[in-house]
Amino acid sequence: MTSALLSNAAAAETASRVERVRSPGGIEAWLVRQTHLPIIALDFAMSGGAAQDPPDLPGTANMLAAMLDEGAGELDSEAFSKRLEDRAIEMTFAAARDTLSGSLRVLSEHRAEAFALLKLALARPRFDDRPLERIRQSVLANIRRASTNPNAIANETFWATAFPGHPYGRRIIGSAESVQKITRGDLLALHRRMVSRAHLKIAVVGDITAEALAGVLDAVFADLPAEAGLTPVPQAALAGAGERRLVALDVPQTVMSFGLAGLKRNDPDFIPAFVMNHILGGGTLSSRLYTEVREKRGLAYSVTSGLAAFEAAGLLTGGTSTRNDRAAESLAVIEQELARMGRDGPSDAELDQAKRYLIGSWALRFETSNAIAGNLIRIQLDGFGPDYLERRNGLIAAVTLDDQRRVARRLLGDPKLLVVAVGQPAGF
Repeated sequence: MTSALLSNAAAAETASRVERVRSPGGIEAWLVRQTHLPIIALDFAMSGGAAQDPPDLPGTANMLAAMLDEGAGELDSEAFSKRLEDRAIEMTFAAARDTLSGSLRVLSEHRAEAFALLKLALARPRFDDRPLERIRQSVLANIRRASTNPNAIANETFWATAFPGHPYGRRIIGSAESVQKITRGDLLALHRRMVSRAHLKIAVVGDITAEALAGVLDAVFADLPAEAGLTPVPQAALAGAGERRLVALDVPQTVMSFGLAGLKRNDPDFIPAFVMNHILGGGTLSSRLYTEVREKRGLAYSVTSGLAAFEAAGLLTGGTSTRNDRAAESLAVIEQELARMGRDGPSDAELDQAKRYLIGSWALRFETSNAIAGNLIRIQLDGFGPDYLERRNGLIAAVTLDDQRRVARRLLGDPKLLVVAVGQPAGF
């Protein structure tokens, strides 16, 4: 699979190698079979995540994810960890704003043990007091470190200001106060509401046949409830457009996070916006923000922008770090470039260069089994089928200069940024 993806000419072959496997119990997974290494990678995701935290207990989903491999069934935390270690099984779980996800990496010869442990972790987690307190202290230590980290402060303040009173405005990791209050009962309650087969996405890459995988899917996931008890997350628009929030911190540089309304993934303009953002500040050395802020003026080491598409909102966000005495100048240049893009759009040369880069670099996102599994999950969460692997570059190639000007006017025609600055910026 990896070698096929290294050539864009092989996109059609790549899509054809994704098998949609359906178990006897009706659970579906996307499989890419690879036999050159005796390894299996399984990734999954389900709807839920931190947006399902009780309003007064942010951080619950994060704690739940951290506790899933801390004992399950008849195995306490120590016994569960030893079983993983004895077979060199890698198992991780994570909570994002909209999803609870997990990944499993195992040698083929130990797959039965690995799948049995994954089933236990998902269906019968213990949430014992002793590991719960250990995880709690680890999370609290992370919160303390974040309280003096300018980047973490800027990120937290941005989301709280952008989505006041909304689940997206709460910290995924929670606060010191909320994390102290989370009990085993809270974890069990959220687990009952969130961990289910509803909206379950699975991708498997490695040394396993479709027939064998069909049985594995039922063995691992069939015991989960068919439906979830999720609380609907209300649609949200970015608040605070045009606001400047300063968090004073005695550091030599100012960290800035900025953003404005963007697009959700199902918007017809998302692909043109994706191309436009690459030109604006998509992380390459040729982006407008990098050129104007770093190359021409030396204001910052890096500056980027990106599209953030969630179930209930879409954003265009960005950030940079600069000397306190040059923060105001840096922000002025950023705002100037956003306004110029909104007014004029990109040039023919910029569009051509962006499309060549985005098309040419697509294959590099699929160089390992882990990367393939992760990207297949992302494609499923975005609502596409396996044919997206083949269609994606064609969608990029079809973007026209008129598309770019239209979406630039739509997003940046009047770019009123929400800006959070952390530091001691002069003239801010």
